[in-house]
Amino acid sequence: MSRYGKSCIQSLAILGFLMWSAVTAAQIEEGAGLLQFSDETQNCVECHRKLNPGLYQQWGDSAHFRAGVGCFECHQAEDDDPDVMEDHNGHTISVIVSPKDCARCHAEEVKQFSSSHHAKAGRILGSLDNVLAEVVEGNRGLKTSAFPHGTSAVAVNGCWQCHGTEVKVLEGGKLDPATFPNSGIGRLNPDGSEGSCAACHARHSFSVAEARHPDSCGKCHLGPDHPQKEIYAESKHGIAFAANIKRMNLHSSKWIVGEDYWAAPTCATCHMSATKNQSVTHDVGMRISWNNRPIVSVRPEQADKKLGLPGADVPWQIRRKNMKDVCSNCHNKNWVDAFYIQYDGLVELYNDKFAKVGKELMAAAKPLRHRDAPFANKVDWVWFELWHHEGRRARHGASMMAPDYTHWHGMYDVAKSFYTEFVPELLEMAEKGQVSTDPAKKAAAAKLMETIRKVFDDSNHRWAVDKMDPSERAMREKARREFLERYKRN
Repeated sequence: MSRYGKSCIQSLAILGFLMWSAVTAAQIEEGAGLLQFSDETQNCVECHRKLNPGLYQQWGDSAHFRAGVGCFECHQAEDDDPDVMEDHNGHTISVIVSPKDCARCHAEEVKQFSSSHHAKAGRILGSLDNVLAEVVEGNRGLKTSAFPHGTSAVAVNGCWQCHGTEVKVLEGGKLDPATFPNSGIGRLNPDGSEGSCAACHARHSFSVAEARHPDSCGKCHLGPDHPQKEIYAESKHGIAFAANIKRMNLHSSKWIVGEDYWAAPTCATCHMSATKNQSVTHDVGMRISWNNRPIVSVRPEQADKKLGLPGADVPWQIRRKNMKDVCSNCHNKNWVDAFYIQYDGLVELYNDKFAKVGKELMAAAKPLRHRDAPFANKVDWVWFELWHHEGRRARHGASMMAPDYTHWHGMYDVAKSFYTEFVPELLEMAEKGQVSTDPAKKAAAAKLMETIRKVFDDSNHRWAVDKMDPSERAMREKARREFLERYKRN
């Protein structure tokens, strides 16, 4: 067994004994005799307690410190590691502590995390989102050793900081400044591993309480296209958390909902943390029964299959059962079952009325786009925001019980964009194509017009061309009159 392996076992053995002790980093200097740190770590501390006192104190307040795990135990490197820094004050280290390094002690957690969509977030590189950051919004003005021809400062400071990027190693184990610092959750590490544990367990305290707090997830899960943090804050769950944060027992080593806390759930409660029937999981997809990221929502096992993840063999029904187990700690079965009927209804409404139809219309309109480049046409922007921003907000809002995001920031925006921007733009494209001298354009225009007619002949959209079913019209008129009577309006 390697020196590091022995160190891990020894450290874990004393962790349980020392968890109660309020040991501070200062005791390493005082020779208090409570802990045994390696000579290499003590050598690291001699410098870093002076150069980086904040870092030093964070480590001193951590469970790692109390277990005798120090700088060298995490940062040590082998001579053939891609990012090795030789003779760093006499030691061989690497700056990055990757999931592969963490797995030496936390093997099961890393295995679960590596099977999750979180770990694959860096694969977004080269996607349509990146076209926005690298071309539409950005340029190649940021030049570094690894990017002599330049890269986009928008991508570096935006996309890559959440999704992660491929860390480029320079001579002597130094890291290219365009790619590090970076704690993106899908970071592509020099050792071939994917992900960053520090995305949630921030260095160097690696606080479990911080990882359990919704604000930790909010670093990435907020904004116009995936506002889960804002949605949570609006929901009754988020309101209860804000009102009862002192009762959440976030620092507890055993954090089981219904036993150690019950005032409110956090993101971690629902997606990761232990219940009386389930262990902690670092695969955040194992309790999700819809993947609402694509244009059309799909079941999560379909998305896992595309990425080659083991979750491809876990059907959504099992995942929903896992989440219902979490819900059952505060809600009865009828309540939980009814919630899922409501949620499924919203997802299926969005899919059937707007997403599938929109994809069909965009496919028909493709030959009529006047420029081939992504986002070079108005219709590209309208469609992208309709599904990528507005459609996601509606679906995420319903999944987390935030009615304002489901309606006003969600389906209202979807409908407004569809009827007042998307379809009018398509009609204009078709009309221009009809008078084109290019036979292919004429044929494409005819196909697009026929597709639009078919869409508006469907019961979902007839209202917009004044063809609402008479019984539906009568019901709406009855409801309108009752409203006026209720409020005594003329």
